[in-house]
Amino acid sequence: MMEQPQPRPTLFPPVISFLLITNALVFVLQLFAFEPLLLNFALWPAGSPEVIEQDGELVRVPPFQIYQLVSYGFLHGGILHLFLNLFAMWMLGVQLENAWGSRLFAIYYFFCVVGAGLIQLAVASYGVLNAEIYPTIGASGGVFGILLAFGMMFPNQRLIFLLLPVPIRAKYFVIGYGAFELFAGITGTIAGVAHFAHLGGMLFGFLLIQYWRGRLPIRPRRRVFWW
Repeated sequence: MMEQPQPRPTLFPPVISFLLITNALVFVLQLFAFEPLLLNFALWPAGSPEVIEQDGELVRVPPFQIYQLVSYGFLHGGILHLFLNLFAMWMLGVQLENAWGSRLFAIYYFFCVVGAGLIQLAVASYGVLNAEIYPTIGASGGVFGILLAFGMMFPNQRLIFLLLPVPIRAKYFVIGYGAFELFAGITGTIAGVAHFAHLGGMLFGFLLIQYWRGRLPIRPRRRVFWW
């Protein structure tokens, strides 16, 4: 079993601080150059035609690039989108980074972001076949991965949802939120939200934690987590 790092607890550990500052700075850049940033760094569906017709006009569709699986996680659609993601990232991620150490937390976060992007690409490929081509942006895939890890590590800690001010144990909050995202994704109840990317972040986060625990057929040389 790997000896666990014992960093000094802080409200703004290094990785969380980097993510908060970088996302905020990129959002400021978006205020001045939203279109170029969206065209080059959002996650665009693979296999999209170069030009599509929208509202009677021909629109150029940027090609998918591998780096978009990370860069899309630093773009946001508005100040509320940014605030909700960064607030959840900070509120839950601080405890994880303090407990795991910055290196493991950074690996986990970006693994969830990339995993969420891959799931979204798979879903978006169906949209391409139906001429529904749109980019994906936001840190939500990584945030939902953080939420999943928090619920697994601190299952009985109580959380309060901003829209429903009632304390709920983390494990029930995660299960309920995940079920809602699945329902919303399948039914298309809330348009304009990448529900399957959220679920992808949770799925890839769960798989990585199970791998680190030594509970998958492919096992690490040493177990990382003791819980």
